[in-house]
Amino acid sequence: MKLRLIPYFVKQAFQNVRKNRLVHIVGISTMIISLLIFGTFLLLFYNLDNWIHGWGNSFSMSIYLQEEMDPGTKKELLELIRNFPGAKIEKIISKEQAYKDLLRALGKDAIVLKGLPRNPLPASIEVVFEPVNGERPDPWPIKAKLETFRGVQEVQYSEEWLNRFKGLMKVFRLTGFIIGGLLSLGVLFIVTNTIKLTLYSREEEIAIMKLVGATDWFVKIPFLIEGTFQGMVSGFISLLVLYSGYALLSAKKAEILGLAILDFVFVPAPYFLTIFLVSAGLGLVGGFIALGRFFKI
Repeated sequence: MKLRLIPYFVKQAFQNVRKNRLVHIVGISTMIISLLIFGTFLLLFYNLDNWIHGWGNSFSMSIYLQEEMDPGTKKELLELIRNFPGAKIEKIISKEQAYKDLLRALGKDAIVLKGLPRNPLPASIEVVFEPVNGERPDPWPIKAKLETFRGVQEVQYSEEWLNRFKGLMKVFRLTGFIIGGLLSLGVLFIVTNTIKLTLYSREEEIAIMKLVGATDWFVKIPFLIEGTFQGMVSGFISLLVLYSGYALLSAKKAEILGLAILDFVFVPAPYFLTIFLVSAGLGLVGGFIALGRFFKI
């Protein structure tokens, strides 16, 4: 292909878009919705994965206390916790505070707790264990020792939940591949049919061009540019909408019962660029498919 023809091909592609703008608007809008669904899924997956890996480097324990624990025993327990390697007492939650946190978390549904004769929630101590000399403390001996301490009702630590989450993340990842594949097929279908409609609207013009000696590729290239342009515009707008939604709606941190557990961040630049390039690539491939059927190659 001669380089001097590139401006002609680009001009033809944009003329095609302008002449069939309604078809392209519908096609691009549908592609944007598909890419937004996938982008939202990717954003959630990325943040959940970050959270799990972050908690993998350190772990936390929730130590639930029996109601009859006296202040002296509680003081001994706090001293024992502070002597564990890497231990840091994050929060001491009274029964009353636990109840208030639960009411706040339930919101409008908190009415279900109003009829209870007494507060059923135990007091607790939240402890975070950081790595010591690059090594993470073994949680099992710590858990076993705390459970035998008088006045301790139960001990739960974050890794028990993380192990469950890791299994869910595998399912989540597989679901992402399936959703991504189905949405990619949907995008290909949209681009293919948009280009096909443009081709049929210019069928007579293409036939005349062929009669005067235009090669197949001379006819095809503007349509391939058109498909790529459709993919690029859809990718750019979907990412812009996704980031705007993240900036407006994200609280930056998710909280459960007053405890910050997740820094919510936007996907990094490589992910951002990949979505854009995949979108443009799907537009190009969709153009090839439409042209292949039209020219019966």
